[in-house]
Amino acid sequence: PPIPPARSFPAVAPPRLPQPCVPAALSRFTEESLAHPARPAGICCVTRSALSVPIAVGAASMFQLPILNFSPQQVAGVCETLEESGDVERLGRFLWSLPVAPAACEALNKNESVLRARAIVAFHGGNYRELYHILENHKFTKESHAKLQALWLEAHYQEAEKLRGRPLGPVDKYRVRKKFPLPRTIWDGEQKTHCFKERTRHLLREWYLQDPYPNPSKKRELAQATGLTPTQVGNWFKNRRQRDRAAAAKNR
Repeated sequence: PPIPPARSFPAVAPPRLPQPCVPAALSRFTEESLAHPARPAGICCVTRSALSVPIAVGAASMFQLPILNFSPQQVAGVCETLEESGDVERLGRFLWSLPVAPAACEALNKNESVLRARAIVAFHGGNYRELYHILENHKFTKESHAKLQALWLEAHYQEAEKLRGRPLGPVDKYRVRKKFPLPRTIWDGEQKTHCFKERTRHLLREWYLQDPYPNPSKKRELAQATGLTPTQVGNWFKNRRQRDRAAAAKNR
């Protein structure tokens, strides 16, 4: 029998792929793809241990997806925005799924905003070893010291509590701070006592000698002079009064 002619099919245009390295692509990525953490990633600068989640290495080439090349400045800007919002989970997903060009890895791993974001995500994920590694091996500016010092101390407190099986008291925390002093990468070298700088404590003592019961207006004034909050100032005066009363009762 005669062979029927081959069927012809209409040509199908190839799908249009998104263009990399444009602000619009960055906006779509942060707003849409962060809602889908399983999206295949490209070459990621964030270590596997930092986020405690599997990284789909090579998945982009497997599915023939384009790699979006964001500049380090764009990545840092997103990290800062998510950090300020307090959405650590979303920040972690952004760091994990961020596809970048290999040439940008070195720049990202030296960017303070990205390093600070990695430290925050590591802390909230309970990956303290990665947190310590980041803080000890990168020099941070003074603007980041307070937040990173709090992460360092709180991580060591939590590890000590888990080891001892009970909450830490003031003496326990003092011993932890002595055992694990702040690294110079997040500390300006000035001696601190209970996280207050020595010059701050000196100013508090001077005010205490003048008036052990400052009113709210004076607390706000002292807070501005020391860089503390009015609540911190009030707590310091309250604790100092309690210590003085205990010492007076002991000497009777």
